[in-house]
Amino acid sequence: MRLRHIEVFHAIYSTGSITNAAKILHVSQPSVSKVLAHAEMQLGFQLFERLKGRLIPTNEAEMLFDEADKIYQQMRSINNTAENIKKSEYGNISIAVTPALGFDALPVAIADFQKVHPKVNFQVQTVHNDEVMQSLYEHKCDIAVVFSPTAMAGVVETVCDQSELVVMYPKSLFPEQPTSLSLTDLKGLPFIDISDSGPLGDQLWKRMMKENIKLQSTIKVQTYFIAARMVANGAGVCVVDKYTAYGNAMEDVAYASFNPSLSFNVSMLHLENRRLSVAADDFMQFLIQQIQRI
Repeated sequence: MRLRHIEVFHAIYSTGSITNAAKILHVSQPSVSKVLAHAEMQLGFQLFERLKGRLIPTNEAEMLFDEADKIYQQMRSINNTAENIKKSEYGNISIAVTPALGFDALPVAIADFQKVHPKVNFQVQTVHNDEVMQSLYEHKCDIAVVFSPTAMAGVVETVCDQSELVVMYPKSLFPEQPTSLSLTDLKGLPFIDISDSGPLGDQLWKRMMKENIKLQSTIKVQTYFIAARMVANGAGVCVVDKYTAYGNAMEDVAYASFNPSLSFNVSMLHLENRRLSVAADDFMQFLIQQIQRI
């Protein structure tokens, strides 16, 4: 018996007529009759006897039904699973993000997504730009979201938003709390250096070279988070991405944009030969909304 034979056999057996079977299968009565006739011809025996407008299962049909029902239930399970996948009800999402997005954007996006899709599993890791390619190629993540990535062969880049570098400062240093500052405004202030922080650090260094400005630094750190905490404790000023500044907002700390601005792209990366799941595609819209909100 073919799967279509089993489907029609099960429907007729369960409903007692070709008419009712056609209704639940959403096909015509002649189509059901044709499939039933073909099944009986293939089997070499009758499955139903016609009695006063009803189809009565033969002994042979009674013996077949339990096995056919097992397959039918498995078919229903496959269809239900496929429908749930389509609706993003199930799935596994492995995502790597730049640490800055871990303060606010990513946690909020995952929490909001799981309110709608509670059965989707997440695996989250932080990644720096120089580690992205290895993480993608080794399938440690399906998606990477980073700042200003360099072009990479075999990797698809989707720009989610544009953000900027900002100056985080203790309010005591600028009581008027300016919303924009220049590198000149930072001269003579204690500066927390994050110059080795990838493409954003390179962008700041190029601006300093262009304007021929050197900032005095007695503290050098490797992560934006530590720099932000240093500012919160009054150790000086630092230049970080806006997401880090937003995620570390405190009563005694403020941040200002550069004039002119130092902007960069926030990009989603995935392998060209590895299509994202429906769940991953849907989740990225949640994450993009949170990134753009900030």
